[in-house]
Amino acid sequence: MPNENTIMTDENTGHKYDSEALKRLSLLYVEDDADIREELARYLRRRVGTLRTAANGREGLEAFREMRPDVVITDIMMPVMDGLRMAEEIKSLDVDTPVVVTTAFNEHDLLLKAIDAGIDKYVLKPIDVEALLAAIYKSAQVVFQKREIQARDENLRLAAKVFEASSEGIMITDAANAIVTVNRAFTEITGYTEEEVRGKNPRLLSSGRQGREFYLALWDSLAHNGHWQGEVWDRRKNGEIYPEWLAINAVHDGSGRVSHYVGVFSDISQRKYDEERIAYLAHYDPLTDLPNRVLLQDRLASLLAAAQRQEGQAAVLLLDLDRFKNVNESLGHVFGDQLLLNVAQRLRSVVRDMDAVSRLGGDEYVIVLPELAEAQNAATVAQKILQAFAEPFAIDGQEITITASVGIGLYPADGDNPTQLLKNAESAMYGAKNAGRNTYQFYTQSMNASVFQRLQMENAMHHALERGEFLLHYQPQVNIASGEIIGMEALIRWRHPEKGLVPPLDFIPLAEESGLIIPIGEWVLREACRQTKAWHDAGFTGLCVAVNLSAVQFKQDNLMDTIRRATEDAGLDPRFLELELTESLVMHNAEEMIETLQQLKSLNLQLSIDDFGTGYSSMSYLKRFPVDKLKIDQSFIRDITADSADLAISQAIIALGHSLELRVIAEGVETNDQLELLRANRCDDIQGYYFSRPVDEAGFARLLQEGQRLTVPQE
Repeated sequence: MPNENTIMTDENTGHKYDSEALKRLSLLYVEDDADIREELARYLRRRVGTLRTAANGREGLEAFREMRPDVVITDIMMPVMDGLRMAEEIKSLDVDTPVVVTTAFNEHDLLLKAIDAGIDKYVLKPIDVEALLAAIYKSAQVVFQKREIQARDENLRLAAKVFEASSEGIMITDAANAIVTVNRAFTEITGYTEEEVRGKNPRLLSSGRQGREFYLALWDSLAHNGHWQGEVWDRRKNGEIYPEWLAINAVHDGSGRVSHYVGVFSDISQRKYDEERIAYLAHYDPLTDLPNRVLLQDRLASLLAAAQRQEGQAAVLLLDLDRFKNVNESLGHVFGDQLLLNVAQRLRSVVRDMDAVSRLGGDEYVIVLPELAEAQNAATVAQKILQAFAEPFAIDGQEITITASVGIGLYPADGDNPTQLLKNAESAMYGAKNAGRNTYQFYTQSMNASVFQRLQMENAMHHALERGEFLLHYQPQVNIASGEIIGMEALIRWRHPEKGLVPPLDFIPLAEESGLIIPIGEWVLREACRQTKAWHDAGFTGLCVAVNLSAVQFKQDNLMDTIRRATEDAGLDPRFLELELTESLVMHNAEEMIETLQQLKSLNLQLSIDDFGTGYSSMSYLKRFPVDKLKIDQSFIRDITADSADLAISQAIIALGHSLELRVIAEGVETNDQLELLRANRCDDIQGYYFSRPVDEAGFARLLQEGQRLTVPQE
């Protein structure tokens, strides 16, 4: 529609035109007189959207075919092809294109010809430009109408596409609230086809969850505001109730009366589920369905507040599974998760209904005991838990026994708020770990200090490698028959800047628990290989270095690469590297261990079983292990001269080793009597204080340079 503010009127002629509408037009102007053409073109370009000019009818026809203008302006009398002929050709191509002619001749016959050619307007020369603009505007009315119709049709087509393609359900009702039409998404969500609902009231979808007051408020909003939106529970055709987000808008006719209502809705079942699931996961452990740390804090705060009001006691038991990491590493995380779930079920079975069981994460659980009559009752519950754990857990056809360490914090003695109480219960748990595991302990101040010391030690170890605080000592291994030093065991020491020399027993267990044994163990391996190669280069070419390998290191995925790089970087022949593995380690999953040991042997290194005799070795497996040496544990050597059982065990190990063509070395040899008994029973090698304590690099070098050796009896 024309805008009244853009209608222009010529004061002299009274001609009217819409200046804004003209700016949306494209024009073709054909005139053979160059001066007239250029002058009028300059005028028109400032007032129309697009303008193209031509010098005769043929050029004009070609230009028309290329640009398809909204209006054509042409002179009549032109060379090559006159304006009337061109107009006839244009009308044959598009009868709706308006053609305005300009001419200096006002003859009757010429006007008739122009009418026959389909000319829309006639402007005499000299041209009145305002009259020309008015003529163009009037001639273009059909263009404007055509555009309006096309736009309206396009909007209708677009609306229809949106209606059908929308993923949201759409329902249109009349003013009486009878359904007129629905879209495809409506059918997909509700199960009803358009034929089934047309003419019916939308209440056929009602679930019955919303009462009369809900719908009264809905209609009141529609009446006063013309729209409403909110959450509604509806019922599908199959009877299933589901939540939806619904928006209703009233549609008014020209007189302002409601003619239709349009409802647009989406199924929010998944969103509601996700919201509930997120809310659940924020407070519950997804594996065990036990309350998590967040919910535990809330519940513990409530229970402590109740205990305070009643001037009573409560207890927090923090339970940590012993060596659970070994379960994950040996049996896999799926098995480990199933064990954690079974532990949760067993814990719930041994406590009262009023007691709260939570999982903090990992293998840590918390049991809160409210309304505690006396502290000893907490110990009773802890003992019941430990007894319950004595029964093996059956998982996927396998039975596994696992123990737990329990720390007990009492309210109000050990803390009057959840954070403090949990912290002190954790300290008590570490105290139980240090006491040997599979036990419980109450919190004490000294226990808290011990845990703090443990954390300090772990933090210091993190920096010890980069600061160069670790060093190796070497204990010689001596051949009994020749008396010569044949090798050495590399033993790590920690030169702590404040504590001095820290023995391995004070930090290796913590390194294994924290995972720091991996980088520390790699350093030991590389340093031992480097130093051994240095002694080889100094002329002591037969020395073999023994390095202990912990269970944590042994389960590394990149263990083979680590060993290969250590020997290659040092330039050490792998034959002179011996890896010591404990008996308990190699007998765990013995079938799998055979393959792993064979892979290690493929590196051309040596393997020995350390602490032999302290565990249980199946002879059928032992003979299949590709090991080179058995190492008699020092616990049997210590009393070998006085205890017939220790002597018998040592004799049996030596005989077994030789029958399997293995070398046998005894560790912990401290006296000549022990040496002579081992010599008499044909033990191959010894290691112990009798020959030398572990010494640093310089000390071991002196032993080599001085040619230190055992005294060998003369035959």
